[in-house]
Amino acid sequence: MTKWWMIRAGDQNDLIPMWEEKGLASIGWPKLGNPKQYQTKQEMNARADVIFAESKPFTRRSWVSQVWRFSREIQKGDRIITYIKESREYRVGTVTAPHFFDEAAGDKMYPNHIQVNWEPIAVKRDSLSQSAKNSLGSISTVFRVDDWGEEIERLLKNPTSIPASEDETEEDEIIEDLVSKATVMIADKVDKLDPWKMQDLVGGLLQAMSYNVRVSPKGPDGGVDVLAYKDAFGFEKPIIKVQVKHRKTSASAPEVQQLLGANPMNANSLFVSTGGFTSHAKAVAKHNEVHLLDLEELVNLIVHWYEEMPTETRSLLPLKKVYVPE
Repeated sequence: MTKWWMIRAGDQNDLIPMWEEKGLASIGWPKLGNPKQYQTKQEMNARADVIFAESKPFTRRSWVSQVWRFSREIQKGDRIITYIKESREYRVGTVTAPHFFDEAAGDKMYPNHIQVNWEPIAVKRDSLSQSAKNSLGSISTVFRVDDWGEEIERLLKNPTSIPASEDETEEDEIIEDLVSKATVMIADKVDKLDPWKMQDLVGGLLQAMSYNVRVSPKGPDGGVDVLAYKDAFGFEKPIIKVQVKHRKTSASAPEVQQLLGANPMNANSLFVSTGGFTSHAKAVAKHNEVHLLDLEELVNLIVHWYEEMPTETRSLLPLKKVYVPE
């Protein structure tokens, strides 16, 4: 079976003219030196930890994996595609010689090369199926695209063929998957906050909902971590008293009862527990109209109200907005 690879043509898509002229495809990370000097990927990872120390560990591992694949796994006869943003086309080629390291063969910032015989025609992105477009849109520099090799070959032979019609189900599934993965990543970030920052996060969430908030200082809090009220003096109802438990274990029924017995006695009760709740705690809360919030529900509220949160609260959990098609 022929292996298919996507190789990105530089950060600004500016390597393609040189690739076509010299029959190459190239990737960077020159600080790593010749990848063939490393006997194992672990050795390359260790070197990357030193020279890319300012980057996140996951990013360093991703870079090493891409250099390793490019230098060790791409072989003669494999098929290569790369994307031209300006014309919205994919160039396709065949590997004629595997990896070699040469800082003088092209751009010195991209010293890792393979030799490629590029096809004279390109495949228009608009001719591809939606599934292929989605898969080929990864931001990685080097990755396998075997599933779409047959479709690309067909378009090379018949560039005017029309992709099979597809409903929107797959696109919806992809968007749902992206949202789900992003939510899990946010939950992981929230889970890493210390208990005091968690109290501040819950307080900031209530501020986003137009409440005035008083967060208890470190030390004994009498069973209430956050007080929220509508007016500046705290006279106007509803007043909300909040207990925040940030730990792996579930909150218990006695802890819910402690919140109910804390001052102010006539306030509404909200119990936040990132470790969830025991069945007895849920029963007590339901009987006494205590609103329970676990980690998943907390994250959903954070995502919904994030832009309304105070700047100091958002700094506890920096997020960026991503747009997807409706």
